[in-house]
Parts: sequence; structure tokens; C-alpha cells
Amino acid sequence: IPEGQAEVGSLAAGRLRSLEDQLTRAKQKIHSFQKLTGDGPGPTQEELRRRVENGVKEFWYFVRSEVKKLANVEPSDRQKYADTLLQDLGHQERSIMTDLFYLSQADGVGEWRMKEAKDLSDLVQNRITYLQNPPDCSKARKLVCNINKGCGYGCQLHHVVYCFMIAYGTQRTLILESHNWRYAPGGWETVFLPVSNTCTDRSGATTGHWSGEAHDKDVQVVELPIVDSLHPRPPYLPLAIPEDLAPRLHRLHGDPSVWWVSQFVKYLVRPQAWLEKEIQQTTAKLGFKHPIIGVHVRRTDKVGTEAAFHPIEEYMLHVEEQFQHLARRVHIDKKRVYLATDDPSLLQEAKTKYPDYEFISDNSISWSAGLHNRYTENSLRGVILDIHFLSQTDFLVCTFSSQV
Repeated sequence: IPEGQAEVGSLAAGRLRSLEDQLTRAKQKIHSFQKLTGDGPGPTQEELRRRVENGVKEFWYFVRSEVKKLANVEPSDRQKYADTLLQDLGHQERSIMTDLFYLSQADGVGEWRMKEAKDLSDLVQNRITYLQNPPDCSKARKLVCNINKGCGYGCQLHHVVYCFMIAYGTQRTLILESHNWRYAPGGWETVFLPVSNTCTDRSGATTGHWSGEAHDKDVQVVELPIVDSLHPRPPYLPLAIPEDLAPRLHRLHGDPSVWWVSQFVKYLVRPQAWLEKEIQQTTAKLGFKHPIIGVHVRRTDKVGTEAAFHPIEEYMLHVEEQFQHLARRVHIDKKRVYLATDDPSLLQEAKTKYPDYEFISDNSISWSAGLHNRYTENSLRGVILDIHFLSQTDFLVCTFSSQV
């Protein structure tokens, strides 16, 4: 600014800064508009959305038309009419669901979903690993859980998961006591990787039984009872999820609490090397490959006590329906079914009744799941393999009559 024009120069500089601010705001508005229009739904997504919308409309028109005709159908013909109508409705439903599937994958959304699921899982697994491996075990706050609840493997796994969720919520290291486990006397670590590499000692300066998070805040080592006897109940049990992860989880998953529970199961059942090898060898031996649908039929002690008997036909109705869905998206070279059951006679029955299907199953696992063999290491191997293969199928048909 030339001499003698300081005041004028100051005013000009002020106007210049004002103009720069206005220009910056204008650029931001232009950028926001470009982002709004540029990052909208892609052409594939919009095309599929319209197809779904039209499909739902056509579905309704068809139902309305057919129901109106029902009044004029002779009573003797109504069963035949109903069967035909259900078949036609099934075609319509599968068409809409196929469009919805492709919509869920359109314009990179499918890849985003896979990446977000992996990123979230990695984050949670890292958090659990950090909590389970404190730098100084002697000073760590601990939660002690004994696996030997008086029930089967699935029930006991649920018990350990509940312990783990409370340990995570209260920010304590889980100490899993599994010596003389009814399935493996050597303990959990003979089958799965240890829950901690640095802290397995339950000792501490103070020890007490669970009496609530606030009451136990100054107790270093807290022992948990079985969930049936837990009082007071902490706010970390299902259906709770971590507040900081909730927005991402609700966006990613239709049932966030199920995903959250699965992360603890994932950490707990990391296999020892011998079990990993067993899984790989059994995969090759059984010829397990996709597409494949899983069926779990639980009978023996559950039937007549906790659950009704369900014939194989009930399960296969859903299996066939799912193969019809899959056939719209992938080539079905063979209709494969992985059958897991504690009834050894069911495999042959299924093969006889459904010759068009290939049933993949290990009948020795069914025999080991019988009541007289259930609490053995061989039975444990069998249930672990069944759960693994069921988890790898494209769709699962089962009942709620089993803890597995």
C-alpha cells in the first residue's frame, strides 16, 4: 500500500477479504450441488428400482384379479385353483426378490457392503484381542467364566458368549475356566485357540461374585454365575449393541444384535491347527461345494420335550423354494443339500424320497450326536464340523428347537 493511502488500503483489503469469503462460499455451494447430482443413484440402481416398483404393482393387480375370481369357482375345484394360484404367486414373488437382490448389488453397493462388513469385523476383533491381552495380567481387571454349565455344546457356547459380552461391556479381560470340560477334559484350548495369549491367570488383589457393575468397580476379579442366575442384569446382553458402532451396524445389517453376538462366536471358535486341518480334509472328502443349501434336523432328546417332530418333507419344501430363487441368479448344476442331524436314519430316508437331490452328510457325525455318545471328543468334533458346514451354505433351513 503506497504511503498516505493506508486508510484507503485498509478499506480495500477489507473488501478484498469479503470478496474472497463470498467466493469461497460460492465454490462450496457449487461443490455441494455437484456432489448432490454426481453422487446420486446410478443408472443400474434406478432401473432396478423401477422394475421392483412395477413388479409389486403387477403382483397386487394379479392377486386382486384372482381373488375376485374365487367367488365363481365351484367348491370341488377350489383346491386345484388354490394350488395353481400359489404356484403363480411363487413365480411373481421370486421375480421381485431377484430384482431386489440385483438392486442390493448395483453400482458398487454390494462391494461396499462386503468391505464394510469386513472392516467392522476387523475393528471388533482387534478390540477384543486388545482387551484379552493386557500388558500386565497381574493388574488387569478380570471376569471369570466357567464353561461347565450343565447342558450341551450349543448351550455352553451361548453361556461363554454371554460372559464375553459382559467382559467387553465392563472392559474386563475374560478368564475362561474349562478344565475337565465334559467334551474335552484338557479344556477349551485343546480344540480352539486360547481366549488370551498373555492373561489366563485368574488371581488378583480382590475377588468377588457378580453383584452389579457399579458395586464391583473396585473388585479386580469378578466371578460370573450362569445367565439364569445373573442379578442384577447388566445392559450389555442382547439385544444391546455398542453405541459407537450402532450407526454403521444399523446401516449394514438388518439385525445388528445378531451380528454383534456373532463377533464373539467368531473370536471364540478360532480352530487349533489340527481342527483346521480336519475341516479342510472333510471339505474335500464330502465334496462340499456351491451352490448348496443347509438343513439341520434336531430330534432325539428334543422331540416330545421342547419341540414337535418335523418330517423331512417340511424342510425340503423350503429347500426347493430356495433353489428356485437361486436358479434365477446362478447356474444350478446339481441341487446339493448339506444335511446335519442327530438321527442316523434320516440320510437314507432323504435320499430315497428326493432322488433328484445330492445329500452331503457324514453319518458318523449323526451317530456321535446320539445321547449315548454325545459328551465325547468325537461328538464335539462332529458338532463343530456340522456348524462349520452349515455356516458355509447359501441358505439354511432349520427350527428353533436346538441351541446349535
